[in-house]
Amino acid sequence: MADRDFLARRFEESREHLRGVAYRMLGSLSEADDAVQEAWLRLDRSDSEAIDDLRRWLTVVVSRICLDMLRVRRAQLDDYVGTWLPEPVVHGVEAATAEDDAVLADSVGLALLVVLEILNPLERLAFVLHDVFNVSFDEIARVIDRTPAAARQLASRARRRVQGAAPSPDTDRAAQKRIVEAFLAAARAGDFDALVAMLAPDVVMRTDGGGRGPLARPPLVGIEAVAGQFRRNGPRYAKLGRPVVVNGAVGVLVGPAHDPIAVVGFTIANGLITAIDLIGDPDKLRHIFVD
Repeated sequence: MADRDFLARRFEESREHLRGVAYRMLGSLSEADDAVQEAWLRLDRSDSEAIDDLRRWLTVVVSRICLDMLRVRRAQLDDYVGTWLPEPVVHGVEAATAEDDAVLADSVGLALLVVLEILNPLERLAFVLHDVFNVSFDEIARVIDRTPAAARQLASRARRRVQGAAPSPDTDRAAQKRIVEAFLAAARAGDFDALVAMLAPDVVMRTDGGGRGPLARPPLVGIEAVAGQFRRNGPRYAKLGRPVVVNGAVGVLVGPAHDPIAVVGFTIANGLITAIDLIGDPDKLRHIFVD
């Protein structure tokens, strides 16, 4: 029992790291927690004395678990209506403590998670492990049962696709907040011209209602389509919105703080909104608790 307690303490020391790996792999906090729990079960059944580097061993194990989960989800999403969007991480717009600041600094942007969805599971694993967590290609090769050269190619291909699809967002949170608040005000007023002035020419709006309901629709692309959507529906819903931090950037929570109707993520580049991701899937909003 003492040995098991020691092993459990060692595991807990790596839990947040493993959760970070799993969330970047899966884009879902609930699934990430499932993957981490499964990693613990596998550790508990293993010969822990034969493990040289526990953190590295656990990273490999949780990556394999996530790879299997991604493959299953890919098959399930064939009939998904609308855009599958990640499960958001939401905080109050002002970090109250140093711990909150650390969490926000480590946040992975919603826009990046959306882009990662275009990668196949092997590309996503190679990119996340190497480019985000600095895992060697030799180690990645063992996870995916490929050669190190093949792992390097997967990561390189993924990197090109990510860089080609993900804009470099503005990082000034105060500037983000001003733009989001101005957009909310324009949406509340149904002010089409003000909405247009804040949108990039190729702006995209993606919605996720869990594969059903009015949010289960293809993305809207372009200023006219996106501004028109907010001019029609903004006066009704924007009055329920308030700024929050969504995956490290300023976004909007719509509805009660502990029972939201939706969470909206904004990607802002060069002072203009380039992407709006509206998550209304109740399953992805269940964990949100904002003071």
